[in-house]
Amino acid sequence: MNVIKETKSLCPECLQVLPATVYEQDNKVYIEKTCPQHGKTTELYWSDYSLYQKAEAYEEIGTGLENPRTETKQGCPLDCGICPEHKSHTGLAIIDITNRCNLKCPVCFANAAAAGYVYEPTKQQIFDMLENLAQNKPVKPPGLQFSGGEPTIRKDLPELIKKAKELGFHHVEVNTNGLRLANDPDYAKTLVDAGLSTIYLQFDGLTPEVYKFTRGLDLLETKMKAIENCRKAGLSIVLVVTLVKGVNDKQIGDIINFAKDNFDIIRCVNVQPVSICGRINQKEREKMRITIPDFMKDVEEQTEGKIKVTDFYPVPIVVPMSKAVASLKDKRYVEFTAHQHCGMATYAFIEDGDLIPITRYGNVDKFIKTLEKVYDDATQEKKKQAKLRLIGALRHIKFGLLRKYLLPILKTGSYESLGDLHRKMLLISSMHFMDPYNFDLQRVQRCCIHYAVPDGRIIPFCTMNSIHRPKIEQQMGIPLEEWKKTHKKSIGEVQ
Repeated sequence: MNVIKETKSLCPECLQVLPATVYEQDNKVYIEKTCPQHGKTTELYWSDYSLYQKAEAYEEIGTGLENPRTETKQGCPLDCGICPEHKSHTGLAIIDITNRCNLKCPVCFANAAAAGYVYEPTKQQIFDMLENLAQNKPVKPPGLQFSGGEPTIRKDLPELIKKAKELGFHHVEVNTNGLRLANDPDYAKTLVDAGLSTIYLQFDGLTPEVYKFTRGLDLLETKMKAIENCRKAGLSIVLVVTLVKGVNDKQIGDIINFAKDNFDIIRCVNVQPVSICGRINQKEREKMRITIPDFMKDVEEQTEGKIKVTDFYPVPIVVPMSKAVASLKDKRYVEFTAHQHCGMATYAFIEDGDLIPITRYGNVDKFIKTLEKVYDDATQEKKKQAKLRLIGALRHIKFGLLRKYLLPILKTGSYESLGDLHRKMLLISSMHFMDPYNFDLQRVQRCCIHYAVPDGRIIPFCTMNSIHRPKIEQQMGIPLEEWKKTHKKSIGEVQ
């Protein structure tokens, strides 16, 4: 056993914070902790140590929020709100606008039917949460997601989208199962008119059997109708895949090819290895557990090497670009200082029907290293030298589309120029959100995906879903039977 680091984790039974060890054995990475009441838990962390080491080289420690909302009292992760110990500011903000849903998915962590109560903030509470997020310093979150439950069952969703855009959130997306989009051909246009940027569409595979496992029924045709209605409305889509070993891990290549063939409307395939909730024994967990290296290897194998494992980089690879441009503009941009083991991604261009990864267009590492030097020059008041070096960074990028669209980003740092480039490429990514079994406090402290809640707190994704969600929603929710009597509707109906 090769000990990599000491951290803290959670007991999956009682959620007590425990000392934990991350170690390598047989080229795999595990996390292990022992609860005085519930014993030892050993869980797979990353399935390939060599890839773990590659990601480690791109570590970026952020500066956190300048205006945290809670104090450090009990210690991380119990003070989330966000407390001063947190090391990343918000890159993507999430607001759950309901936990009601028109499905009962077996893999879902947030729905009223399972919880036994309805959590649904009022419109004014949501406006207040948006205002709260907009006050974040040093930068306002550029992206906002309305989630749930199923957000589209709220009639006032278009008003919420409009308010978010008015407050200056550049990118507003809705996380949805697609049922309403499929059944109401005009609904996508309503969301576009309100200012929606993207649909974050649950899309677990291309066969009925996958949906029967993950969602409880065959939804394949529903997904296709939703995509077609979005196409007619000009509404872009992110395909969001909940990845479960032995269920849909053999369909990653097919999903990527489907995205490629529908690139006019699909901008990203975002794969989320399943987070395991509840009390599940180790053998059952091992059957389901899939990690980021598994995803990358499946992509290479199932795209016949068109996208390789070596084409993927961890999320903080983009930080030097943000810092370099910001240092020359004397302003701050969002810095995605997520932990280097939270996610991996690559971009691909579509040329003559083929996927061409961004790494074929230049030397990513040399480009990033040059941007780090730009930042160093600028912070040492060598602005002229920094500007020359910035343009010189393009020598590591081949002539063509990538260089054409990178230059405006480097010159202006505008959201519009970034969007122009993003629309020319397909993003293939994986974010592995943690559960109490593989929970690592060091990852949590650098999370840049944050929930806003009605009491004014802003909570990192993995602590929200592992620790805080039940307490918040029970406190602010209405018992299910009481809600049904008051509203005289099922919890899945539009209201």
